[in-house]
Amino acid sequence: MDGPVSSSAVNSYEEFFMPFTPNRQFKKAPRLLVGAKDMHYTSHDGRSILDSTAGLWCVNAGHCRPKIAEAIARQAATMDYAPAFNMAHPQAFELASRVARMLPDGLDHVFFSNSGSEAVDTALKIALAYHRVRGEGQRTRLIGRERGYHGVGFGGISVGGIGNNRKQFGTMLGGVDHLPHTHDLARNAFSRGQPQHGAELADWLERIVALHDASTIAAVIVEPLAGSTGVLVPPVGYLERLKAICVKHGILLIFDEVISGFGRLGAPFAVDLFGITPDIITLAKGITNATVPMGATVVSPAIHDAFMNGPEGAIELFHGYTYSAHVLACAAALATLDTYEEEAIFANAAALSPYFEDAVHSLKDHPNVIDIRNLGMVAGLELAPRPGAIGARAYDTFVACYNAGLLTRVTGDIIAISPPLIAQKHHIDEMIGILGDVLKTTA
Repeated sequence: MDGPVSSSAVNSYEEFFMPFTPNRQFKKAPRLLVGAKDMHYTSHDGRSILDSTAGLWCVNAGHCRPKIAEAIARQAATMDYAPAFNMAHPQAFELASRVARMLPDGLDHVFFSNSGSEAVDTALKIALAYHRVRGEGQRTRLIGRERGYHGVGFGGISVGGIGNNRKQFGTMLGGVDHLPHTHDLARNAFSRGQPQHGAELADWLERIVALHDASTIAAVIVEPLAGSTGVLVPPVGYLERLKAICVKHGILLIFDEVISGFGRLGAPFAVDLFGITPDIITLAKGITNATVPMGATVVSPAIHDAFMNGPEGAIELFHGYTYSAHVLACAAALATLDTYEEEAIFANAAALSPYFEDAVHSLKDHPNVIDIRNLGMVAGLELAPRPGAIGARAYDTFVACYNAGLLTRVTGDIIAISPPLIAQKHHIDEMIGILGDVLKTTA
């Protein structure tokens, strides 16, 4: 590309029905990105935009990394597609082995899909089918959590806990219940890392068990750190108690690590950071550095082996996708994992996390900031809502930051920051400097 592309080069804004966007508002003043490299985007008007959100929590190794781009191009020129039903290609097995080796013992069989949403729906289906093949087909209930985000498939929005993601789409899946969320602004505001209060909220699972009976419950799904609803960090001891209750009642525990996986919390995965191994884990986003869509659902040996008891010629799981283990996605993922390892990107995130924490908490006394919370390389700044206009203050902050050269993420009245994990201290300083200046002027 010789230079920036003008917005006038777009022939029409009308036909693209944009996701999670106020279409009419956006199309009156479009924000277009036309290039990217490492820590920055290029806007259509030629400005450099510092990426403080890793795209959408997904560009962990930075933008347009040569090794990944070359691997995709090389694979596309060699073989562009291979079916995954009764056929396969070598990269699928290589990638599954590498992902399994990265995870703790107890998570070792990988089912590939194309997104976090599909990884979640796969996890829910496997959980239900697992109980059925074991002779406990009455375990059909799924338990999610308020303010949980698990993608936009019908399974994901059913166990998810975001009202706006559910209210337009009917009755959802049946037999779903929800734990309370863990956000406690009164007791935990401005916590650094895991907040001290709230472990007892895991005990709500016992109340749900008492209501429905454990013999009807298949699985509990939570994000170890809830990202999309405003960076909700698990209280000290919460996940441990949740795991213990699941084990007690024979309920599968699913960790949705679509956001937290691949270094974002200062450890390879949340399961490493918290020392808790669930029965199933979902991955996506950082697995390919967002270059080619891919999701993965990783299950325990007990779950996998439960399906392997029928006749050898029978299909064990009637589930899959045309693009399961897509050959271009596998090439991208293998090159991404190489990049993480060769450049010690997870170690960089771990080393930078304390500096990042101090930097974001330096905004504590800025106007309208009512909470700051963080873990690893993720932070959320909650702003006081304007009377009668929830979300307006944060949205105006988002637009002002973009105009000043910083891309942030907004959800409700929360600004989320989670940059590519190749960030350096000077990038953090620039992010906090721009955001701080904007907060002083956004009334």
